[in-house]
Amino acid sequence: MPATALVEDFTDVTETARRLGIGVRRLRDGVNHMGFPAHRMGRRLMFSPQDRAEIAEMHRIPAQPKRRRRAA
Repeated sequence: MPATALVEDFTDVTETARRLGIGVRRLRDGVNHMGFPAHRMGRRLMFSPQDRAEIAEMHRIPAQPKRRRRAA
């Protein structure tokens, strides 16, 4: 049986936005329009640890190698 997140591990919109360093409105818009993973519990949006990790991964910027400047 796959491991499931405990209810205690879920965070609400305000706490999730704080942890991810984004605004509440951006997080809600992401869920409603951009496919961010979330759970609806009653009328509340809740986020599991896996949801938070997926959202963070969606916004990961890969490292870019530095380019050397040519000597003038």
